Amino acid sequence: MAHLMSTACSIKISSSYRPCGQPLNQDRTVLPNSFTIKTSKSPFKRLVSKGHRAGRSCVVLATAAPVSKEVSANPRSGSDRSPNDSSKPQRVMVIGGDGYCGWATALHLSNKGYEVAIVDSLVRRLFDHQLGLDSLTPISSIHNRLRCWKAITGKTIELYIGDICDFEFLSETFNSFEPDAVVHFGEQRSAPYSMIDRSRAVFTQKNNVIGTLNVLFAIKEFREECHLVKLGTMGEYGTPNIDIEEGYITISHNGRTDTLPYPKQASSFYHLSKVHDSNNIAFTCKAWGIRATDLNQGVVYGVKTDETSMHEQLCNRLDYDGVFGTALNRFCVQAAVGHPLTVYGKGGQTRGYLDIRDTVQCVELAIANPAKPGEFRVFNQFTEQFSVNELAALVTKAGQKLGLDVQTISVPNPRVEAEEHYYNAKHTKLIELGLKPHLLSDSLLDSLLNFAIEFKDRVDTKQIMPSVSWKKIGVKPQTVPAN
Repeated sequence: MAHLMSTACSIKISSSYRPCGQPLNQDRTVLPNSFTIKTSKSPFKRLVSKGHRAGRSCVVLATAAPVSKEVSANPRSGSDRSPNDSSKPQRVMVIGGDGYCGWATALHLSNKGYEVAIVDSLVRRLFDHQLGLDSLTPISSIHNRLRCWKAITGKTIELYIGDICDFEFLSETFNSFEPDAVVHFGEQRSAPYSMIDRSRAVFTQKNNVIGTLNVLFAIKEFREECHLVKLGTMGEYGTPNIDIEEGYITISHNGRTDTLPYPKQASSFYHLSKVHDSNNIAFTCKAWGIRATDLNQGVVYGVKTDETSMHEQLCNRLDYDGVFGTALNRFCVQAAVGHPLTVYGKGGQTRGYLDIRDTVQCVELAIANPAKPGEFRVFNQFTEQFSVNELAALVTKAGQKLGLDVQTISVPNPRVEAEEHYYNAKHTKLIELGLKPHLLSDSLLDSLLNFAIEFKDRVDTKQIMPSVSWKKIGVKPQTVPAN
């Protein structure tokens, strides 16, 4: 196990090499639920525990090494390794590696030969408990997930449980793992969640903006050659009546021409936090010479990747509720349980979409082709454009082939957005790097629908309809009601 700074304590947890799902031995001295979540100085501290914790909190690392094999406690060599050093596997820190995109990405990179560490506060799982939500798919604990991955592949993914808004924890994590690249998924990623009430809006911006700032300072202080791959969102751009370029636009005005950052028109407190992130990253690239790639991702659909399909304990989450669920995933679940597809307003809202298999592919391409020192690259990360009405029509057609009676209804739009608009976004840079897209085919829709049908008994239909209103957000803390 990597050496830790003396200011923190470490807990080393080992498990024997065993088939996934096999119970732990009864004489094991440390069980998975004894992991400590570092909550000191965290903006979500009050969300985790109201009780007082005595003493210092701990950095927790997990490894799936056999119990008979002692993990080295010596400091790792390679502090002079740069992202361009091909003599050793690149070390990639995946922040938010327990989440929807992060989990699939961590497994994909590990399978491709990268040395991977997951950094996660596990707060996303807490959101489900708070709001009475659940993934369509049963998902194992992060500890059992990593033990299963080790058992199947022989590859170890290190685990650091803590909050990146706590800079002390993040500093210790950087010094311990010494990443060559950081993939940053570790943000509150739901627009509706950020619009529930004032406290969630404030949490979203504190968590996202301060967390990213801390990552930038950690890179500057401890790993200045480290390449930051940051998950942005196409939602930063809004829906302008002109083509959306990849990050920058060349403008001629009053006889003068310049290339400037593309204008941002965020549509929620979540999207605004992403805009703030982009500005902070661009500034630090210019001021400190940080190398960064901002992946402005479209709406992700699907659940299976090559790695998550290896075993049921590696299965990814799939959200279908009105807070965290995305359009196509929601429609497939609605069709599977016989609920009308919920089209918001006129249904002309058009966005970029991509398969989760392309998410992991894009991240790998960004890591393998890093930005130069001082360069702030922006890639629009999606493969196809659809309106909500077009998605509903595709799901209806695919559902009918499977014998489903799929209906569509228009519901009042809870968001403040244009429901009919021009939309043409460029997305060529990742294709030029070698992206091989998985386009939305009939067979893929059939697969997603069959997957939803397989787990339809887990669907809580009361969570399907939207319950968060952009216009009704207020100061009073809200509990999202079940309709």
